[in-house]
Amino acid sequence: MTDRTQGADGGSARATGAKGPDELRQQIEQTRSRLGDTVEELAAKADVKGRAKARAADLRDKAGAMTVQLRSTAAHAGHRAQEKATRAGHLAQERVTHAGHLAQEKASHAGHGVQERVTQAGHTVEASVPHSVNDAVEACRRNPRSVMIAGAAGTLLVTAGVFLFRHNRHSRYC
Repeated sequence: MTDRTQGADGGSARATGAKGPDELRQQIEQTRSRLGDTVEELAAKADVKGRAKARAADLRDKAGAMTVQLRSTAAHAGHRAQEKATRAGHLAQERVTHAGHLAQEKASHAGHGVQERVTQAGHTVEASVPHSVNDAVEACRRNPRSVMIAGAAGTLLVTAGVFLFRHNRHSRYC
């Protein structure tokens, strides 16, 4: 055979003649195999629909992988945001608690200051009240019955005065 065949490097090489029937069969088998591979490659290139389906499947796989990655990233970002919000809430709670303690401490100091001033004022008033008033208060403490009788008589007089005032006012308009 003197036909040209394609070599391993893609160039053409001169086919050499077979030296025997076994070698000829082997060369025929190799040529058929190469021809079959070439036909498969040409058929694959000519199968546009098949190539499009394969490309679509590849793109679907990539999109699925990208979706999984995006979901994972979003979940991770959500967890980070939740952690930051929790930390901020705890920090705010600590600050408010500290401010509350400071306010409570200041109010306590102010209350003690007012209590001291009221005590001083009470002592000042007690010192400035005449002894006759103090004597009268002591007499009332020793004789509480006379104070109760005087209080009841005063209450009776005030009640009678109010009753008479209302009665006179009502009779004028009738």
